[in-house]
Amino acid sequence: MRRLGSSATRRSHITPCMQACCDVATPAERDRTTGSDQGAISAFVVVIFTALMMLAGLVVDGGNMINARQKIIDDAEQAARLGANQIDEIALRSTGEVVVVWPEAGYEAAAYLAGLGYDPARIDVSPGGPNIVVVEISDTVEAQLLSLIGLGPFDVSGSAQARPAVGILEEIP
Repeated sequence: MRRLGSSATRRSHITPCMQACCDVATPAERDRTTGSDQGAISAFVVVIFTALMMLAGLVVDGGNMINARQKIIDDAEQAARLGANQIDEIALRSTGEVVVVWPEAGYEAAAYLAGLGYDPARIDVSPGGPNIVVVEISDTVEAQLLSLIGLGPFDVSGSAQARPAVGILEEIP
Protein backbone atom coordinates (compact mmCIF):
# COMPACT_ATOMS: atom_id res chain seq x y z
CA MET A 1 0.00 0.00 0.00
CA ARG A 2 1.22 3.43 -0.93
CA ARG A 3 1.24 6.46 1.17
CA LEU A 4 -0.32 9.54 -0.37
CA GLY A 5 2.71 11.68 0.25
CA SER A 6 5.22 9.43 -1.45
CA SER A 7 7.38 10.74 -4.27
CA ALA A 8 5.94 8.25 -6.75
CA THR A 9 2.45 9.61 -6.19
CA ARG A 10 3.60 13.20 -6.53
CA ARG A 11 5.41 12.53 -9.78
CA SER A 12 2.44 10.85 -11.32
CA HIS A 13 0.36 14.01 -10.98
CA ILE A 14 2.88 16.25 -12.77
CA THR A 15 1.91 16.96 -16.33
CA PRO A 16 4.49 17.25 -19.10
CA CYS A 17 3.92 21.03 -19.21
CA MET A 18 4.63 21.32 -15.50
CA GLN A 19 7.69 19.11 -15.87
CA ALA A 20 9.07 21.39 -18.64
CA CYS A 21 8.59 24.47 -16.50
CA CYS A 22 10.23 22.99 -13.45
CA ASP A 23 13.26 21.49 -15.16
CA VAL A 24 16.44 23.46 -14.71
CA ALA A 25 18.70 23.50 -17.71
CA THR A 26 22.45 23.44 -17.42
CA PRO A 27 24.36 26.50 -18.70
CA ALA A 28 25.43 24.57 -21.80
CA GLU A 29 21.81 23.64 -22.59
CA ARG A 30 20.69 27.26 -22.08
CA ASP A 31 23.28 28.62 -24.53
CA ARG A 32 22.16 26.14 -27.20
CA THR A 33 18.46 26.88 -26.82
CA THR A 34 18.34 30.65 -26.30
CA GLY A 35 21.10 31.90 -28.57
CA SER A 36 23.72 34.45 -27.64
CA ASP A 37 22.65 37.79 -26.13
CA GLN A 38 26.16 38.95 -25.44
CA GLY A 39 26.57 42.66 -26.22
CA ALA A 40 22.84 43.39 -26.48
CA ILE A 41 22.89 45.60 -23.40
CA SER A 42 25.82 47.58 -24.80
CA ALA A 43 23.87 48.45 -27.94
CA PHE A 44 20.88 49.38 -25.80
CA VAL A 45 23.02 51.69 -23.64
CA VAL A 46 24.52 53.40 -26.71
CA VAL A 47 21.08 54.01 -28.26
CA ILE A 48 19.57 55.29 -24.99
CA PHE A 49 22.61 57.51 -24.29
CA THR A 50 22.41 59.03 -27.78
CA ALA A 51 18.69 59.68 -27.42
CA LEU A 52 19.17 61.27 -23.99
CA MET A 53 21.97 63.50 -25.28
CA MET A 54 19.78 64.65 -28.18
CA LEU A 55 16.95 65.36 -25.75
CA ALA A 56 19.30 67.29 -23.48
CA GLY A 57 20.51 69.23 -26.52
CA LEU A 58 16.95 70.15 -27.42
CA VAL A 59 16.29 71.31 -23.87
CA VAL A 60 19.51 73.28 -23.43
CA ASP A 61 19.82 74.77 -26.91
CA GLY A 62 16.06 75.28 -27.26
CA GLY A 63 16.06 77.14 -23.95
CA ASN A 64 18.97 79.27 -25.12
CA MET A 65 17.11 80.13 -28.32
CA ILE A 66 13.96 81.09 -26.41
CA ASN A 67 15.98 83.26 -24.03
CA ALA A 68 17.87 84.90 -26.90
CA ARG A 69 14.63 85.64 -28.75
CA GLN A 70 13.08 87.18 -25.64
CA LYS A 71 16.19 89.32 -25.10
CA ILE A 72 16.08 90.49 -28.72
CA ILE A 73 12.42 91.45 -28.38
CA ASP A 74 13.13 93.30 -25.12
CA ASP A 75 16.03 95.17 -26.71
CA ALA A 76 13.92 96.00 -29.78
CA GLU A 77 11.18 97.39 -27.53
CA GLN A 78 13.65 99.60 -25.68
CA ALA A 79 15.20 100.83 -28.93
CA ALA A 80 11.75 101.60 -30.40
CA ARG A 81 10.83 103.56 -27.27
CA LEU A 82 14.09 105.49 -27.48
CA GLY A 83 13.43 106.27 -31.14
CA ALA A 84 9.85 107.33 -30.39
CA ASN A 85 11.18 109.80 -27.81
CA GLN A 86 12.85 111.78 -30.60
CA ILE A 87 10.02 114.26 -31.12
CA ASP A 88 9.97 117.78 -32.50
CA GLU A 89 9.71 119.81 -29.30
CA ILE A 90 9.22 123.10 -31.12
CA ALA A 91 6.20 121.74 -33.01
CA LEU A 92 4.83 120.25 -29.80
CA ARG A 93 5.13 123.54 -27.88
CA SER A 94 3.85 125.75 -30.68
CA THR A 95 1.06 123.63 -32.20
CA GLY A 96 0.58 120.81 -29.69
CA GLU A 97 1.23 118.28 -32.44
CA VAL A 98 3.43 115.26 -31.68
CA VAL A 99 5.85 114.57 -34.54
CA VAL A 100 8.66 111.99 -34.54
CA VAL A 101 11.80 113.45 -36.09
CA TRP A 102 13.40 111.24 -38.70
CA PRO A 103 16.29 110.28 -39.15
CA GLU A 104 17.18 111.14 -35.54
CA ALA A 105 14.76 108.49 -34.27
CA GLY A 106 16.50 105.85 -36.38
CA TYR A 107 19.97 107.00 -35.34
CA GLU A 108 19.16 106.88 -31.64
CA ALA A 109 17.56 103.44 -31.81
CA ALA A 110 20.41 102.02 -33.90
CA ALA A 111 23.06 103.58 -31.65
CA TYR A 112 21.38 102.06 -28.57
CA LEU A 113 21.38 98.59 -30.15
CA ALA A 114 24.97 98.95 -31.38
CA GLY A 115 25.93 99.82 -27.80
CA LEU A 116 24.39 96.52 -26.70
CA GLY A 117 26.63 94.67 -29.16
CA TYR A 118 24.27 94.00 -32.06
CA ASP A 119 25.69 93.95 -35.58
CA PRO A 120 24.49 97.16 -37.33
CA ALA A 121 23.90 95.15 -40.51
CA ARG A 122 21.27 93.06 -38.68
CA ILE A 123 19.32 96.05 -37.31
CA ASP A 124 16.47 97.73 -39.19
CA VAL A 125 14.79 100.87 -37.84
CA SER A 126 12.01 102.31 -39.96
CA PRO A 127 8.82 104.36 -39.71
CA GLY A 128 5.79 102.12 -39.42
CA GLY A 129 3.28 104.88 -40.03
CA PRO A 130 2.75 108.37 -38.74
CA ASN A 131 4.74 108.70 -35.53
CA ILE A 132 5.47 104.96 -35.22
CA VAL A 133 9.01 103.61 -34.89
CA VAL A 134 9.53 99.97 -35.91
CA VAL A 135 12.71 98.11 -34.88
CA GLU A 136 13.64 94.69 -36.26
CA ILE A 137 16.70 92.78 -35.04
CA SER A 138 18.18 89.41 -35.99
CA ASP A 139 21.05 87.61 -34.34
CA THR A 140 22.75 84.22 -34.26
CA VAL A 141 22.75 81.81 -31.32
CA GLU A 142 25.46 79.18 -31.16
CA ALA A 143 24.35 75.64 -30.30
CA GLN A 144 26.07 74.03 -27.33
CA LEU A 145 25.02 70.39 -27.32
CA LEU A 146 23.34 70.11 -30.72
CA SER A 147 26.58 71.29 -32.36
CA LEU A 148 28.01 67.88 -31.42
CA ILE A 149 25.75 66.30 -34.05
CA GLY A 150 26.26 69.09 -36.58
CA LEU A 151 23.24 71.30 -35.88
CA GLY A 152 23.46 75.04 -35.37
CA PRO A 153 24.09 77.93 -35.20
CA PHE A 154 20.50 79.19 -35.19
CA ASP A 155 19.11 82.55 -36.30
CA VAL A 156 16.70 84.33 -33.99
CA SER A 157 14.86 87.57 -34.64
CA GLY A 158 12.44 89.91 -33.01
CA SER A 159 10.68 93.18 -33.66
CA ALA A 160 8.84 95.88 -31.78
CA GLN A 161 7.15 99.18 -32.44
CA ALA A 162 6.52 102.25 -30.34
CA ARG A 163 4.87 105.62 -30.65
CA PRO A 164 5.40 108.75 -28.60
CA ALA A 165 2.99 109.35 -25.75
CA VAL A 166 3.04 112.84 -24.28
CA GLY A 167 0.84 114.54 -21.71
CA ILE A 168 0.43 114.75 -17.95
CA LEU A 169 -3.20 113.94 -17.16
CA GLU A 170 -4.25 112.94 -20.65
CA GLU A 171 -2.30 111.77 -23.64
CA ILE A 172 -1.97 114.39 -26.37
CA PRO A 173 -3.08 112.85 -29.66
